[in-house]
Amino acid sequence: MPPKRVAIIGAGAAGMSCASTLAKHPEFAVTLIDIESYTGGQATSIPLNESTHGASWLNDGVQGGSQIFRHTFQFFRQYGHEPQPVKLQVAFGKGKDFWTNVFPSPLVDEHSAEIKKLSWVLSCIKYLMPILGIMPVKVILRLFRFSDDFSNKMVLPLLALFLGTGNQTPNVSSVLLERLFNDPQMKLWEYDPDTLLPNLPIMYTFPNLSDFYRDWTEDLRSKGVGIHLNCHPRILERGRNGVTLELQDHDQNQTPGPLSTENFDDLVLCCPADEAKRLLDRHATWREKYVLGGVKFYNDITVTHSDSEYFQRIFEGHYDPKLRAEPTTQARKEHIKFAEQQPLSQKDGWLGFRPMYYTHSYASDPGKIEMGFNCTNYQHQFRENMGDRERPPLPSQQVFQTIFLNDQEKDLWTWQDIDPSKVIARKWWHQFGHRWQHYLRVVPGMSLINGTNRTLYAGSWTMVNMHEIACISGIAAAYQLGATYEPFDDFAEDSFAKYLLVCHASRYKRAKRKRT
Repeated sequence: MPPKRVAIIGAGAAGMSCASTLAKHPEFAVTLIDIESYTGGQATSIPLNESTHGASWLNDGVQGGSQIFRHTFQFFRQYGHEPQPVKLQVAFGKGKDFWTNVFPSPLVDEHSAEIKKLSWVLSCIKYLMPILGIMPVKVILRLFRFSDDFSNKMVLPLLALFLGTGNQTPNVSSVLLERLFNDPQMKLWEYDPDTLLPNLPIMYTFPNLSDFYRDWTEDLRSKGVGIHLNCHPRILERGRNGVTLELQDHDQNQTPGPLSTENFDDLVLCCPADEAKRLLDRHATWREKYVLGGVKFYNDITVTHSDSEYFQRIFEGHYDPKLRAEPTTQARKEHIKFAEQQPLSQKDGWLGFRPMYYTHSYASDPGKIEMGFNCTNYQHQFRENMGDRERPPLPSQQVFQTIFLNDQEKDLWTWQDIDPSKVIARKWWHQFGHRWQHYLRVVPGMSLINGTNRTLYAGSWTMVNMHEIACISGIAAAYQLGATYEPFDDFAEDSFAKYLLVCHASRYKRAKRKRT
């Protein structure tokens, strides 16, 4: 019996995960297609001048994740790439609006009652999920009468940090606020009823993503996966008997080559929803048009630069005793003592106040948020090159990223204030927004379109914009085609089972484990 031919369009985390899972089974012949010249999608790296910045590379699309990224880490480790732990330091706001998870701040003390109240509200959202969970977070905050200061200065920046949603954060479904704190399969860290965000939680920075995806690609090719990069596909036919694609390769100058036609038994669309809808065109069913059309995308830009003066004007990056609250407990005294230390590099982060994630709100519109990273503080390759307990690099040597979200509101952006001579790279992204409508229309609709006319869908847009969700979605698509899910971790297996149920309306059949 000839192998089942499967075409996968999109070679990001979802497409690579799908291809990798199918490639373990000889009954599948897999073709992976992408219009870009590289695999990895948004998970990319850029080169740096090591003599200037202290490292030769920087991850610019995906920075890292938490311990819940089990499938992502499993793929990393298969190719000898190890994620590195780091104690996360964040800095929200500027001046009187500042707060952090490193040491006590007046803003946190001022809103201590609302922090405790939010814990109760998250429980309400959980138990009244069909009603409260769908509402945008801005409505929930008003409904439960939280102050504008608490909403704009604490809750929205924290949610923006979780999801990278920036200006769209007020429109995010409140179910995500609850799940990201309480759901074992999604939460990044525990809810702290006293300070909202726990002190120095452990996160993980990713290895060199370009190197990792290069190794992954080479391995898939060695297993017989046909990989077509710089290739533009078009769907000619789609139905119960399979899918016919027209493929056109392009060279490095994007000069189109000859057209070819190939037949496949099944199609997995691992590209953004709007691109999937465009590819389907007249072949799309009304359900596919409805579900895929419900995903709202925004054009964002990440500017990588070394303009420390600009970064400090926008964000609060240095320890200032005026910004801390009184050391009323022993724990607070210890946190302040930690922050006041001369910054020293360690394997898992920094001693002393060296923030990694930053946000600030626009004065003209406090609900809108701009985000930034100090990559030198955050990504592990910089610390590895410094050595343990070495003094921090000079401000001019540090690498920053400022993220500007939703170009429809770029009149708010501060990107013109960055010194052009200090810009290392600019990269545009096309990212979906976690609007409340997404969880009313798209996520529950996935089970209605997955499998339609021999077509499956995968990508982080099917649920939450995380590299881990993209990996799980690709594995789930392969599983639905008949591949085996190989359990390696109880937590990962539970996450996979939950995704499969929500997005495919399919129950995962757990294998019986042998007792040891």
